[in-house]
Amino acid sequence: MASVTIKNVKKNYGNLEVVHGIDLRIEDGSFVVLLGPSGCGKSTLLRMIAGLETVTSGDIEIDGKRVNDVHPKDRNIAMVFQNYALYAHMKVRDNMSFALKLARRPQPEIDEKVKWAARILNLEPYLDRYPRELSGGQRQRVAMGRAIVRNPAVFLFDEPLSNLDAKLRVQMRTEIKELHGRLKTTTVYVTHDQIEAMTMADKIVILRDGYIEQEGSPLEVYDRPANLFVAEFIGSPSMNLMRGEATAEGVRLADGTLLPLPKLHKAKPGQKLVYGIRPEHLALGTGTPAKVNVVEPTGPEMHIYADLGGQEVCAITQDRLALAREQAIELSPRLDKIHLFDAESGKALA
Repeated sequence: MASVTIKNVKKNYGNLEVVHGIDLRIEDGSFVVLLGPSGCGKSTLLRMIAGLETVTSGDIEIDGKRVNDVHPKDRNIAMVFQNYALYAHMKVRDNMSFALKLARRPQPEIDEKVKWAARILNLEPYLDRYPRELSGGQRQRVAMGRAIVRNPAVFLFDEPLSNLDAKLRVQMRTEIKELHGRLKTTTVYVTHDQIEAMTMADKIVILRDGYIEQEGSPLEVYDRPANLFVAEFIGSPSMNLMRGEATAEGVRLADGTLLPLPKLHKAKPGQKLVYGIRPEHLALGTGTPAKVNVVEPTGPEMHIYADLGGQEVCAITQDRLALAREQAIELSPRLDKIHLFDAESGKALA
């Protein structure tokens, strides 16, 4: 196991800078998820850690050793790709042992490590099959097995679940997290799926346009988003965000609707704000008038999309309610769960 330190790392393609001076510390044994939309620089950053992309400036250290000029095979890392990258002409056993054979490890050691990895990943019945004879989830486990037999210092995962169906993704999320719990190997995981990030990470690093927007535990970034981008990106359904102006009575929307504020807040009268409240913290009951647009039953809960002050909001309830389109309702935000953002800068108010 090893820590990974990224110091003021930049990446240019010609005159285009795509990663802008990133500083990040990944602790030994931790599970860190790089999260963000397509084009934010997360895969580029991962590939620089792996040595598959050169670093334009700055330093990358693995276990305290600068690795900018170290060949990928000498960095003691193992990478699992989105497309599995298995050798189609080799059986599972040979796919998993290939790197060890290239390293000229003794055959008894190779056999023991493959057997150990197959047992951990429930691949023992499939060792003599070809990749084409396996399901998507089984192929991904083979790719993981090929990585763990090397006993690397760092695991790198590049959107490994994107090609799986919804049920398999849930299963594989559990298996990857369980594997990390057993091996305690430092893991850097790239995804654009915030559910994957929330359920798997010790720490989430949210990127946008080559910059880190926020980093912290899953609940820290969910409960205390640093800005509007993080607030909207984390959470499904996403946070309700309504634009208005602070007054002595609360936040007034464009149509005059008044939203309540907690007693202790940092908004100044006249300040242009974005008023944020997560759907699960917006309750039906006595409160602000709204009108139902759409009701989506999901099974365990109902998502109610409504017009509030000319802006669409979502409220979540576990009650089985019979609501019709354009029905008048009232919505009440939990005052201790309100988020306020400066409308100009997008930054959260303390």
